[in-house]
Amino acid sequence: MTKFFSYAAILVGLSASATLAVNPRTEKPTTTGGALFAPDGAFRDGLYLGQLSAQQGQPPRPAIGRWSTEHDRSLFAAGYRQGYDEVLASAASER
Repeated sequence: MTKFFSYAAILVGLSASATLAVNPRTEKPTTTGGALFAPDGAFRDGLYLGQLSAQQGQPPRPAIGRWSTEHDRSLFAAGYRQGYDEVLASAASER
């Protein structure tokens, strides 16, 4: 009898999670631009420093030496470019 209740509880749990997963009201996350890399620390660091450099009027020079692997360096540079470009675009649209 205990096995029956265990199996029934598992079945109810799986069917409830399947129902929630296919719910049409569930919003799908959009993956545009840097949203794919947003959880990465190197990308976020580059994004912040790129925005800071653009706000201070400095030329775009990402310091990729801050990161040791080539993967992190490329993500840092991508974040830097995106952050720098975002600040320049917002400044241009305000004019």
